[in-house]
Amino acid sequence: MASHGILLVDKPGGLTSHDVVARVRRAFGTRKVGHAGTLDPAATGLLVIGIEGATRLLTYIVGADKTYTATIRLGARTTTDDADGEITETAEPAAWDAVDETAIRSGIRALTGAISQIPSSVSAIKVAGKRAYDLVRAGETVELAARAVTVSRFELLAQRRADERFLDLDVVVDCSSGTYIRALARDLGDALGVGGHLTALRRTRIGGFDVADAVTLEQLDEAATVTPAEAAARVMPVLHVTADEARDLRHGKRLTGQRDRLEAAEVAGIDPEGLLVGILEARGHDIKSAMNMPEVQA
Repeated sequence: MASHGILLVDKPGGLTSHDVVARVRRAFGTRKVGHAGTLDPAATGLLVIGIEGATRLLTYIVGADKTYTATIRLGARTTTDDADGEITETAEPAAWDAVDETAIRSGIRALTGAISQIPSSVSAIKVAGKRAYDLVRAGETVELAARAVTVSRFELLAQRRADERFLDLDVVVDCSSGTYIRALARDLGDALGVGGHLTALRRTRIGGFDVADAVTLEQLDEAATVTPAEAAARVMPVLHVTADEARDLRHGKRLTGQRDRLEAAEVAGIDPEGLLVGILEARGHDIKSAMNMPEVQA
């Protein structure tokens, strides 16, 4: 069943992204499977999976913008900035006096746009070659550097009282790669003076891939993949090349003096048969293949 393609999977809660990759390996009968962006075990939603030669595309997909729906609980801070951690502090009743819808929307606006964000200490970011969450579990104190991210949309959809101690906010977030929704929950709660953490997270989009087109794990045996050419076209411009140009590019040759044909720094080179030749880039005044796909993509 193995084929060169991109598979969209709707990950259920309770499984790691690696668990999903293992299921796909068994279903497609190949070890050559990878994914474009991890989801925490408690999170659900879109995993973009590369199979066989299409794993080469994952590095170009992982950096795409993403969309999440989430629930932020105001009123408590946790050790992990989400519901998996231990509550370290709950808001005093008087702290809620300044928290109304106007204050909440103002806090959300302050976290929208180009912002500086400190990731959660239990993130997968590497510190001295080790994952931050492994260092925290080993009892070490981890302080991560702030990073620039872009939150293009941070919208309040609904709010409700979980009980007299907590207020739950349902939100949708469009953001750049590398943005931590847990950190948004933490920072919003801190700005409002009551603390906050994430209680639910679902990824609905990665670049041009939507969870509405994803399959469940129960549907893997009958799942169809997106062709490498179509997948590449969803994340970057396309350059159609002739059969002779495709052959030259696949053999490592350059298209001399053709740089003006490129619409962006990276484009998907598509041959006359509709196959992805590779990812093309400029080298001086020429066009060169930065990544070649296998010629057999079925």
